[in-house]
Amino acid sequence: MKLALKDKYESIIQKSDLVSRDLSWLKFNERVLDQSKKEHRTIFEKLKFLAITASNLDEFFMIRVGSLYNYLDYDKERVDYSGLREEPFKNKLMSDCQAFHKDQHDHFTKVILPGLDKEGVSLYNLSKLTDVEKQKVQDYFEKAIYPMLTPMVYDGYRTFPILMNKLLVFGVVTTSPGERKDMKKLSFVQIPSNIPRFFEIERENSLLLIPIEEVIREHIVSLFRNVEIEGISLFRITRNGDFTLEESEDMDANFLEEVKRKLMERKTGRVVRIEIEEGYSKWMLNSLLERWNLKMDSVFLIKRASMIDFTGMWQIVGNKKFRERLPQVHPPVSPLSYPEIGRADIFETLKEKDILLHHPYNNIDSILDLINKAAEDPDVMAIKMTIYRLAKDSQITKALLKAAENGKHVSVLFEVKARFDEENNIREAKRLQKAGCFVIYGITHLKTHTKLLLIVKKDASEITRFVHLGSGNYNEDTARLYTDIGLLTTNETLANDVSEFFNVITGHSMPTQYKNLITAPRDMRNQLIQYIEDEADNARNGLPSGIFIKVNSLEDSEIIYALYRASQSGVTIKVIVRGICCLRPQRMGLSDKIEIISIVGDFLEHSRIYHFHNNGDTRTYAGSADMMVRSFDKRLESLFKVESPLLEKQLMNILAYNLRDNVNAYVMQEDGTYVAKSPVGDEEEFNVHKEFFNLDPEQVSQVQLVES
Repeated sequence: MKLALKDKYESIIQKSDLVSRDLSWLKFNERVLDQSKKEHRTIFEKLKFLAITASNLDEFFMIRVGSLYNYLDYDKERVDYSGLREEPFKNKLMSDCQAFHKDQHDHFTKVILPGLDKEGVSLYNLSKLTDVEKQKVQDYFEKAIYPMLTPMVYDGYRTFPILMNKLLVFGVVTTSPGERKDMKKLSFVQIPSNIPRFFEIERENSLLLIPIEEVIREHIVSLFRNVEIEGISLFRITRNGDFTLEESEDMDANFLEEVKRKLMERKTGRVVRIEIEEGYSKWMLNSLLERWNLKMDSVFLIKRASMIDFTGMWQIVGNKKFRERLPQVHPPVSPLSYPEIGRADIFETLKEKDILLHHPYNNIDSILDLINKAAEDPDVMAIKMTIYRLAKDSQITKALLKAAENGKHVSVLFEVKARFDEENNIREAKRLQKAGCFVIYGITHLKTHTKLLLIVKKDASEITRFVHLGSGNYNEDTARLYTDIGLLTTNETLANDVSEFFNVITGHSMPTQYKNLITAPRDMRNQLIQYIEDEADNARNGLPSGIFIKVNSLEDSEIIYALYRASQSGVTIKVIVRGICCLRPQRMGLSDKIEIISIVGDFLEHSRIYHFHNNGDTRTYAGSADMMVRSFDKRLESLFKVESPLLEKQLMNILAYNLRDNVNAYVMQEDGTYVAKSPVGDEEEFNVHKEFFNLDPEQVSQVQLVES
């Protein structure tokens, strides 16, 4: 791309009041990669964060770039927040992706590989092995790999084979003896996903890792006998995985079959990226580009000194030999509102007080304990819950199955449209259905993203409803890695709201309003904008005001412009946004009073908290919803109000601690870039991912976000 054109694109982008969603996401992945560059991290931590960036980028190409091609391929108009139309935006996006790709691979070759070598872990090709080791590799190839490989030729007699998404593929160009050199044939050899990425060889003080592609490359001639091999090219493709079932107009279609069909389409979706090793066959690549209607900006070149697909590095990170070389996670602590955890009956405790859980600092055991006891308790009559993502060996599913066996009414809404978990959710939902549970496979046109649990229990003289509302999934695996908020309560107002919401989900009900619950798609955007405007009114009238928000993503333009107006009215606005942020902070006359920070570190920030000062009569909510169009318009979402003074102070303290962080925080600039925050002068390090394990109850009770 010519420099003048690049400058023109950048000029258009910077004139916009909004930041591009996709360009902002790339900045987020840059912050993740920056974690891999931190000097204090071990080499295995660095490798973990590099692998995360690769997984992130795969999903980005499948979903966001895939979505962009849906517009390009069908000649539909799309104007990005940046102000660029489809083709110019693709050019800008691919240019930034290429720069990020180069940064990833430079870091791998210059930092990761030497660092692993110092730890006695080396990536080798076969030429560096001893004869005995080479024989081990050959035996492994002949017994375990060779039977798994299938060469697929493409010529005038055979159709082009289906190359699978995200698999390593060898493209082999051959000619037959005696035929003209221009009578080339192209064959493909896919490396199955169930073959380990590395063949491991132990030496006395070191571990050698032989990439599986090097093993196959060395022996690939055995798949092509009595022909001449002119070129061997290693590559990997990424396919469009973007589909939105909620846009389907076929109301009568069998919903599960629709999901299954869409899952199959992922295998044959249009190709949006080619990663290819240097030294490739130009004839082969040109053939692929022509077939898949791609330009060279969608081709990502990998040097032989590096590797295709860093997601394979999880084999190293997860190797039990290196477990002790990863930092030990601090054991969970008891919630401030439930210090007697494990020593009291949770049903009795919840009748007396609410419990706020902050994962992973507080573990998920309180929720598991509640569900398991509910499954066994003869006085529990019903359990209702929504499920978006589950752990692989889910204790939640086991408890629900036990509850059904014990004759309790169990209603579960399984969101089978949860991206990349569709197949697992369908399988688990069918297990529950067979056990007699009432299962709903999502709501047509909407994703059910809200996280709700309702348990109905009869006592001697009354019925008590136990409720859990959260920001995260009912997944005991991710609860160790994601920061999330959960509220356990018997509050009658919230119990009524949740009961009404379940009636909406499972039946045909449209309540006029909820008291302490804000729901989407009906009310959430308008209600949040009203709260923002109330703060603006207070500021204009000289009253105390302030807006403090923590979300994963901020993308909805109506919300953003409401925040701009509040800033112009004098409201102090501080927002903690982990990933995508389309709001421009600190722009003169537009957003002077808005500060944006992003926290990226040991844990994945996943909690959503909304706090409005409201002239001292504070409004504090938490829940599952981000400030995105999809959250407001295309999902069943909920935010719940926290009224308990102690619990509200805890949520305010979470916001305050995040704003104090100077280890994991990045400050967003007006141009959409981010600057890492660090201690200033004699200031001590403040790392939220450590400080939340050492909460001072007295300090929490005194927290203030707006000065009196």
